[in-house]
Amino acid sequence: MKLINIGFGNLVSQERLVAIVSPDSAPIKRMVQETRERGMLIDATYGRKTASIFIMDSDHVILSALPPERFSPKEQEGEGS
Repeated sequence: MKLINIGFGNLVSQERLVAIVSPDSAPIKRMVQETRERGMLIDATYGRKTASIFIMDSDHVILSALPPERFSPKEQEGEGS
């Protein structure tokens, strides 16, 4: 199982990840609000500004303070293998 570090010691399973998106668009903001209302939102920003949003296959949405560019495949290759 491959884990991705989303910041502050938090990890998510790469196999369960559907998408990593930026929080700037209105549809993404709506999705986050709807997920919060359903109780499926996980805030892993530790009070910092949300820079990326992880959409999981379990309908959970995870907020991260690290930018989406940080999670590109090129960046992941050299880490912790």
